[in-house]
Amino acid sequence: MITAQRAGKAAGKHVSRALLGLRSLLGARQDHHCPACGGDVVGFFRYGDCADWGCPACGASPRERLVNALLDAGVLALPQSGAILHMAPSEQSLVNRFGGAAGDYVPADIDPSRYAILGVQPVDLMALDQPSRFDLFYASHVMEHVPDDAAVLRNIYASLRPGGEAWLIVPLWDKRTEDGQPGMSAAERERRFGQWDHVRQYGPDFADRIAAAGFVVTPIGADAVPQNERARMGLGEILFRAVKPAAAR
Repeated sequence: MITAQRAGKAAGKHVSRALLGLRSLLGARQDHHCPACGGDVVGFFRYGDCADWGCPACGASPRERLVNALLDAGVLALPQSGAILHMAPSEQSLVNRFGGAAGDYVPADIDPSRYAILGVQPVDLMALDQPSRFDLFYASHVMEHVPDDAAVLRNIYASLRPGGEAWLIVPLWDKRTEDGQPGMSAAERERRFGQWDHVRQYGPDFADRIAAAGFVVTPIGADAVPQNERARMGLGEILFRAVKPAAAR
């Protein structure tokens, strides 16, 4: 669905990206670094309200760069030869990393046709029923789309082996989470939640919702990366690391 808000963001993105390309041609210093593609760049292009959103070389967003930076720093670790369920696998650097580490890598989405990569499986998180199969569940900007997040979090918990982890990233504001009401129009959802297909806007209390499903939750942000690297890599957003207790069944 194309809206005026989305069109405006897209236009701003293209202008910002073109200006970065011009600066690069003119010999501007490449004093930023993208941990997703490993390249040094003159800066990151704007998208909406975020001035340092995308890598001009690979397109990686602040959240994609954050996950790569946390993995590079050893703050997060992939389960070697384990099983990974990767929802909405649009971040190519993470498709590569997860697929290279996993013995059982499952890229998945409720609508696999929207992805160019091979092997995306149809998975509806509302009906996820694969008990104790996975060591890691990853979903970035997915939970704000699901009709019943409490049910989905319980399904994710059940799908993980004891000691398994879910890494969840959602759009956040600094207020409490607000759920949309049944029948809310697409225009109203866009106005309230920033996008027409979002059914809620999360706040920091998202951690409480995750914990209610049985997880031990730790929010991790850019402050987990050395200070001198944060601005250089343009990191953003918060990753909620949710661990299923090792003694759980």
